[in-house]
Amino acid sequence: MIRTVLAFAFVAVLVVAILAVTGEAGHASITWLGWRADLTATALVLIVLLAALVAMLAWRLLLWVLNAPVRAERARAETRRRQSLEVLTRGFLAAAAGDGAEARRLAAKASEIAIEAPGLTRVLAAQAAEAAGDTAGAQAAYSAMLGFPEMRLAGHKGLMQLALTQGDRIAAVGHAEQAYGQARTARWAWRALLEARLEEGDWEAARDLVKGALDRKIVPPVVAERGRAALLAASAAQLETASQPKARAQAVDYALEAAKLQPGFAPGVVMAARLLADTGKPARAAQAIEVAWKVAPHPALWLAYRDLKTNETPRERAQRLADLAALNPGARESRILVVESWLIAGDPQRAQHAASELPTESMTARIAGLLARAAYAAGQADEARLWMSRGLGAPSEPDWSDLDPEGRAFAYLPADWARLVASFAETGELIHPRHERRERGMTELPDLPISYADQPAFEAQAPDPYALEGVYEDEEGPDETPPPSPPGGQRRPLARRRLASAPRAAK
Repeated sequence: MIRTVLAFAFVAVLVVAILAVTGEAGHASITWLGWRADLTATALVLIVLLAALVAMLAWRLLLWVLNAPVRAERARAETRRRQSLEVLTRGFLAAAAGDGAEARRLAAKASEIAIEAPGLTRVLAAQAAEAAGDTAGAQAAYSAMLGFPEMRLAGHKGLMQLALTQGDRIAAVGHAEQAYGQARTARWAWRALLEARLEEGDWEAARDLVKGALDRKIVPPVVAERGRAALLAASAAQLETASQPKARAQAVDYALEAAKLQPGFAPGVVMAARLLADTGKPARAAQAIEVAWKVAPHPALWLAYRDLKTNETPRERAQRLADLAALNPGARESRILVVESWLIAGDPQRAQHAASELPTESMTARIAGLLARAAYAAGQADEARLWMSRGLGAPSEPDWSDLDPEGRAFAYLPADWARLVASFAETGELIHPRHERRERGMTELPDLPISYADQPAFEAQAPDPYALEGVYEDEEGPDETPPPSPPGGQRRPLARRRLASAPRAAK
C-alpha cells in the first residue's frame, strides 16, 4: 500500500517537473453532462492521479472490511497454534523430567487444542503414560499409532521398549521385525534384531542382517565389513571343534574369509592360521599371520606363528620370530617380540638391550615381567627384583589376557563372541571378555624370586633363557642336565611347557 502511494507521488512530481522545465502549462477542456471545465494540463494530470489514488484506497478499504471474518479466524488459529505449541513443549519437557502427572495433564489439554498435530499429541500421550508408570496406557497409545502409516515406526519402537521393560523378549523381537520389514526402516530396528540374533548365537542370520543393512544403507560399508568379518570368525569358532570333515572345511572357509575382510582382526586370523596348520598348510597359515602383523600386531599372532613349527632349534625359531617383527618394526608388539626372540635365542645381553628401548611411561605387568626376565637372564637379579616389584602393582594388558596358557587363544563363549561382534563392528576395537571378567590369562610376570637371598642362592639358579621364555619342554638343547633344585623356601623357575603342535583344549 505504501509503495503504491509512493509510486503515485513520484509520477505526479515527475509530470510537474517536466511541465515546469518546458515552460508550457498546457490547456485542457472537459465537457461532461452539460458541464464544461477549462484547466491546465498540469492540473488535469494531478487530478487524475489523485482520483486514481482515492479509488484505489477505497477499493482496498472495501476488501479489508469484507475480509474481516477471515482475518479474525486466522488470528484465532494463530493463537491456538501458539498455545498448542506451548502445551506440547511443556508436556514433552515434563515427560522427559519424569513428572508423569503434569505430563498427562498437558497431554489431555493438548488433545483438545492441538488439533493440527495429532501425531505429536499421541506421542506425548504415550510418553506421559510411561512417565506416570501407566504401562497399559502407554501400550494403548503406542498401539494407536500403528493405524497411521507415518507413525508405525514410532509405535513399534515404543511397544518394543515396553516389551523389553516387561522382560518379554519374544514380543520385543516381533515388533523389531515388523519395523524392519517396512520400506522405510530405522537403525534401531536393525540393531535390535542383530542383538537378538547374536544373543541366540545365530551367526548366519546375523550375517544376513548385516548384508541387508548395507543394501538399505542403514550402516556404512566399513561397519558392515567389520561386522561380517567378526561374524565369520564366530562361525568358524563354532565349527572348529566339529568332528565332521565338511564342518571343519566350512570353518576354514569362514576363517579365511574373515582374515581377508579384516586382516587386523586378530581372532579371525589366528583361527584361520590354526585351522590351516591343522589341515597341513603351514605356509598359508604363516602368510595370513604375516599379512595381519603388517596391519595390526597382536600377541596372539606371534604365539600362533611360533607354534606353526615345532621341529626347529631355538635360534631358528628366534630368527623366524625376528623376521615377523621386522614386517612392522615400529609397532609396540614388534619391539616386544624382538626381546622375546633374543631370549629364545639365548642372548640375554641383546634381549636386555632391546628391552631397555621399550617405553616405560605407561608401565604394565606384561612389560615389567618382560624386563624382569631380560634382567634375570643377564644375571642381574637385583634389577629383576625391581621390575618384579613394579609389575605387581601395574595394570594388566587386555590384549595379553585373551591368551590362555591352558587352551586356545580367543576361546570365547557364544556370549563373548556376541559382545565382540557388536563392539568390533561399531568401533573397530577388540573387547576382552576374560580381562573384564578377571579370569586367568597368560602369565604376565615370570616365576622369579622377588625376596632378597644370599648371592650363592641366586648363583645356584643359573639363568636359563629358555625356561624364562616359558614355552619349551623336553626340547633338546646344548645342555640337557636339569638345573639344581633351589634352596628351601625359594621357587623354581617357570617350568618349561611343551610347544603346542595342535590346538590346545579350551579352558
